[in-house]
Amino acid sequence: MNEKISIIICTYNRDKYIYRSLELIAENHFPKDEYEIVLINNKSTDNTENECFRFQSNFPEVPFRYFVEQQQGLSYARNRGIAEATGDILVFLDDDSFVKSNYLSNLKANIAKYSDCMAFGGKILPLYESGKEPEWMCKWLFSLVSAIDLGDNVQLFEGKRYPIGANMGFRRECIEKCGNFNVKLGRSAKNLIGGEEKDLFERISQKNLTVYYFPDVEVEHVIPPSRTTLDYIKRVGLGIGISENLRCNAISKGKYLKRLLLECVKWGGSLVIWLQYMLQGKRVAANTIIIFRWFVTKGLLKRQSPESI
Repeated sequence: MNEKISIIICTYNRDKYIYRSLELIAENHFPKDEYEIVLINNKSTDNTENECFRFQSNFPEVPFRYFVEQQQGLSYARNRGIAEATGDILVFLDDDSFVKSNYLSNLKANIAKYSDCMAFGGKILPLYESGKEPEWMCKWLFSLVSAIDLGDNVQLFEGKRYPIGANMGFRRECIEKCGNFNVKLGRSAKNLIGGEEKDLFERISQKNLTVYYFPDVEVEHVIPPSRTTLDYIKRVGLGIGISENLRCNAISKGKYLKRLLLECVKWGGSLVIWLQYMLQGKRVAANTIIIFRWFVTKGLLKRQSPESI
């Protein structure tokens, strides 16, 4: 039995990328009655809406549904997408994620083959607009550009690993069992508070539901120069710390204390990695790891308003 795929794209002020993102999905050779695109415009103030309508005009055969979510915040937009989608498989792509030409066919094949799959994440490779990888990049900081590459073999996400939101998906049954995204977490306008994906995947893990990594369900994720600056790294670190503060305290004080102990362990690991990279002559990468860890800890220890990020 074919399961319909709903591709949910939540967008905010990305008129530069949104048309190309939609176009690449439309160019997949895949039956039009087996998928839909659900576009959630989270109160964009640029030309995003016109770009969406331009796509709709140029690709009238593509099942495309457009909505505006008035409540600002990625979690609100994602939950709206879940509510509006009609598919059995709910796929989330970033508005600057560019799918491969076989994305939909590979996804369908994997879902059919691994019938126990309740959620999944695909490979995400960075597409640097500058044409070159930043000097500070290393495997420990790969996630700062929302990238993930666990190799070319299908495997399970286990332990502390989980998919990244630029390319992830769920069976509707999984969401019904585990709940929607936590609207107290997630990015909103210019703040970089996250944690909503980790929060959901922890709930999925608690119910012992299976989460797969599908390497051939692949996207390229656009990384503009503004996302490779030291200021951006600091803001991301601070946002991660604040989101962990909020997430853990919402569960219990004990959970927060355990997270503080874990942060001490992470500092130990970061210092070991710093020394290794320094000995290898990779000073920029070494120092960036410490700067990132410092700002995570800063956010974890002190609550701050989203506007300050």
